Amino acid sequence: MLKIKNMFSRIVKLKYFEYFALSTILVVGLVVRLYKIYNPIADWHSWRQADTASVAREYVSNGINFLYPRYHDISTVQTGVFNPEGYRFVEFPILNSVNAWLVMYIGVFSLEVWGRLLSIMLALISAYMLFLIGKRFIGVWGGILASFYFTFIPYNIYFTRVILPEPITVTLGLASLLLFINFIDKDDFKYLYTSGLFLSLAILTKPFVIFYSLPMLYLLWDKHGGFKKVFRTSRLLIPLLLFVDIVLIPFILWRWWMNKFPEGIPFWKWAFNGDKIRFKPSFWRWIFGERIGSLILGAWGLIPFSFGLVSKYKKTYFNHFFFAGALAYVTIIASANVMHDYYQTIIIPAIALVLSQGTIHMWKNKLYNTWIVRSLLVLSLIVMFFTGAVKIREFYKINHPEIIKAGIVADSIIPRNALVIAPYNGDTAFLYQTNRRGWPFMDRPIESLIEEGADYYISVNYDEVTREIMSKYSIEKQTDDFVVVRLNTSEE
Repeated sequence: MLKIKNMFSRIVKLKYFEYFALSTILVVGLVVRLYKIYNPIADWHSWRQADTASVAREYVSNGINFLYPRYHDISTVQTGVFNPEGYRFVEFPILNSVNAWLVMYIGVFSLEVWGRLLSIMLALISAYMLFLIGKRFIGVWGGILASFYFTFIPYNIYFTRVILPEPITVTLGLASLLLFINFIDKDDFKYLYTSGLFLSLAILTKPFVIFYSLPMLYLLWDKHGGFKKVFRTSRLLIPLLLFVDIVLIPFILWRWWMNKFPEGIPFWKWAFNGDKIRFKPSFWRWIFGERIGSLILGAWGLIPFSFGLVSKYKKTYFNHFFFAGALAYVTIIASANVMHDYYQTIIIPAIALVLSQGTIHMWKNKLYNTWIVRSLLVLSLIVMFFTGAVKIREFYKINHPEIIKAGIVADSIIPRNALVIAPYNGDTAFLYQTNRRGWPFMDRPIESLIEEGADYYISVNYDEVTREIMSKYSIEKQTDDFVVVRLNTSEE
C-alpha cells in the first residue's frame, strides 16, 4: 500500500501531470456527450431546443441577419400577439448564427448535429476555464476537480449537448469572470475591458448571467479593502464605469430594438415570480430538494458540497460569493427555475467549484478518522454520479416518435411555402419536425386560422377536433399514427 501511495505521489508531482489530467477530462467529456447526438429534436425540452434550432434553420434558408431573427412559430401562443413574420426576439442570435454558418459553409452534419456539437465544444471550453479559475483559488487539484465535476455531473452532460443558449451563456460568463480575475491579479485594464465585452455578450444571450458579477464585486472589494478606495480613485473608477458601459449599453440598445417587434417577444415577466411560488414550501422542495439536491448532486453529493461551503482556501471567499450569486439567481428568477430544470445550467460552475473545494477538504481532513472520511467521500461521489445518471438517462428518450414520422411525411408531400397547423399542446417540437412555419396550437377556430393562411392540418391525435376537421376537409395522408389534412381547397 505504501509503495502504491509513493508511486501515485510521484506521478501527480510530474511537471505536466495537471495538463495530462485536464486533457483526459476533456477528451472523455467529448466522448460521453456524443451519446445519441443524432437524435431528432424530440427528447427532453424539445420545444425549447426546437425554437432555438428553428432560428438557425431560418438563417440557413434566408440568410443570417442579427437584427431580424425569425423562427417557425407564427401563432399567438408565446407572445399573445399574432406573429406572421415569425419574429423571435429572445436571446441575441449569436449561437443561432454560428450554427447556421457551420451548416452553410462547412456542411457534413445536419443543422441539429452541428447545434449539439457547438454546445459540446463550448462546454469543453468552459471546463478548461473552470480549471484555471479553480487552480487560482483552490490550487491545481481544485482546478482539476472543478473541471471534472463540471464535465461529468450527469445533469451537465445532458444540458451541455443540447441546442439551447445556456452552454454559450456559461462559456461567455466564465470567460468574463476569468478575464476579470486577471485584471485583479495584474492591474491591466485590457483584461477589464475584454471582460466587459464577454459579459456583455453573455447578457445579450441570457441576461440572468449578470449574477456572475457578484464574485467580481467580491474580488474588487477584497483587493481594495472595500469600495471607498474604488470610488475615491479616478484612475480606477473611470475604467470601472467604462466597464459597466461596455456591459450594459449593447443590452439596452438590443432591448430598445426588440421592443419594436412586440409580436416576437415571448412572455417573460412570469419567470421572476409569476405564480407567486418564491419561498413557498414547493419552491424549497423543487430548487433545493429536487434540482440541486437530487438531480444535480444526486443526494449524497450534498456531503462534499456542504464541506465546500464551510471550508476556506487561500484566505478567499470567491467560491462562496460565486455560489451566493447562484442562490440569488434561483431566488429572483424563481418561477422559471422551478418550472424548467435547464435554467440551473447557469449555476453548475459555482456548484462544481464548491464541490471541488469540499472534496479536497474531506480528503485532507485531520479532525476525524482519515479513512472513514475518505471512504465516506468516495461513497458519496459514487452514489452522486450513479443517482444522477439514472435520472438523466430518461432525458435522452424520445417518447413520441409519431411526431417524427408525421413530420417526415408532411415534409415530403406539403409544398415548401405552405403554412401548417401542428397541434401539440403548444409544444413546437412537432411543428419543427414538419419543416414548415405555422401554428403549434389551435389558438382560435380552424376557419380563422385558414383566413390567416393555414394550408394544412397535421395531427398525431385523433381527438374530437381532429375528427371534425377530417370530416370537413380533404385528407392527404392517414395512418394509425397521424393524419395530414389539406385545408386550402383552392390549392392545386
